Amino acid sequence: MGRVAKRKVSIEDGRAALAAVRAGADARTVLATAVRYLLEELAERAPGNSVEVRVPPFGATQCVAGPRHTRGTPPNVIETDPATWIALATGELDWETALGAARVVASGSRADLHGLLPLA
Repeated sequence: MGRVAKRKVSIEDGRAALAAVRAGADARTVLATAVRYLLEELAERAPGNSVEVRVPPFGATQCVAGPRHTRGTPPNVIETDPATWIALATGELDWETALGAARVVASGSRADLHGLLPLA
């Protein structure tokens, strides 16, 4: 099993930021905290290094057990914007719909978060 990364966002701060964003807050720092909290949740629930999830400009994480990636561009990458990431992670948007609407770019045979979401 992969090593679990140490949290940089406390659970309390993350939940507060997420609640604020869901209530309509759009401050950059609050949005960044919510995105990072949800990325940390994903990494904790699906530890590993075979998939990289990117949510520019706020963060990225590696997750999902499998072959470890160490250099260059990972073979399995998922990228989305902050609003889509929060919607996916909270269950407001499902994986297939996000892919079909091109709100998520997923490349690689393991670049699939179906079954891992929602987180919150």
